[in-house]
Amino acid sequence: MDIYLVGGAVRDALLGLPVTDRDWVVVGATPEQMLAAGYRQVGADFPVFLHPETNEEYALARTERKQGRGYHGFTVHSAPDVTLEEDLQRRDLTINAMAQTTDGKIIDPFNGQADLARRELRHVSAAFSEDPLRILRTARFLARFSTLGFTVTPDTLGVMRQMVEAGEVQHLVPERVWQEMQRALQENNPVVFFEVLDQCGALSVLVPEFEDEPCLKAALSNLRCACQQPSPTDVRFAALLAALQPEQQEARAKALKAPNECLELARLTARLAERIPTATSPAAQLAVLDDADVWRRPERFERLLSVGHCLPNSLTTEVATTLRQAYAVANKVNARALMAQGFSGPELGAAIHRERLRRIAESTPLNHREDAP
Repeated sequence: MDIYLVGGAVRDALLGLPVTDRDWVVVGATPEQMLAAGYRQVGADFPVFLHPETNEEYALARTERKQGRGYHGFTVHSAPDVTLEEDLQRRDLTINAMAQTTDGKIIDPFNGQADLARRELRHVSAAFSEDPLRILRTARFLARFSTLGFTVTPDTLGVMRQMVEAGEVQHLVPERVWQEMQRALQENNPVVFFEVLDQCGALSVLVPEFEDEPCLKAALSNLRCACQQPSPTDVRFAALLAALQPEQQEARAKALKAPNECLELARLTARLAERIPTATSPAAQLAVLDDADVWRRPERFERLLSVGHCLPNSLTTEVATTLRQAYAVANKVNARALMAQGFSGPELGAAIHRERLRRIAESTPLNHREDAP
């Protein structure tokens, strides 16, 4: 058997980038030989094995044949007679279709090195059009590498448009769409991901609300702001969806099968985004804190403020600081001390509210300034 390092590890090494994950292809072997050598099989659709010491993935060389629509419409053939070039030919982009021998020789049958030098994302073969997920992957790779000067070639963008027109994107399951979108939101330039999908027509299928150009422009502006500094996925996702109407935000987050933390922050943004920037009185501040459930979820409130800074009715640093100070002083109200004074039930809740409001009014600089003569 012959073993080759393939895909992203080869690409990133040639670009001078850190190599974090390594994948291997094994040519000329059977599953029985891999098991006999101590590898552990993990693949259900095709033979993938874990190295007994490194736990890195080793896949038997394989080919694929289109049988149906969407991502799952393939039959996989894996056998000792499948060549390395046949395995590489089924991959998406030429820069991902290179291999390296154990002694460091680069095997590049589809000119991936030349495309790296030209900074171009180009599909390997006509097989690209058989898998609609590759549209999202290409957009995601551009979101990663656009800062290095990469572009998608016109031919590849044309193939992506043809795939959209043929209805292939409609057969993608929400879980796979979200998986690519989630990864794209943490790439170097997430806005590019959505711009590429818009250029090829896929975005209006995946997020129909963004077919409205002003809405898309506002969404990408929000996202661009949220990406100016390191931020978690839920902040970037909520900033993106904040351009939609509140009911649309909820519906789209659910349709994309976004995880709970993303759905919750999008929902909170839809409910409070308009109120937070104008929360300059103690009563308004406490109402926002209550509605945001900051007493139980202070870390989520911080992420909400991050989104608020990126919306058209932008949250000022001064108001954000005041809200943080309001929370800090109000959170010190001791419910047990009030219970010791005889408060209980609804009266206890009202007493906690009054005490929080009093402390906010007395302690935050913005409130002091507003109350001054």
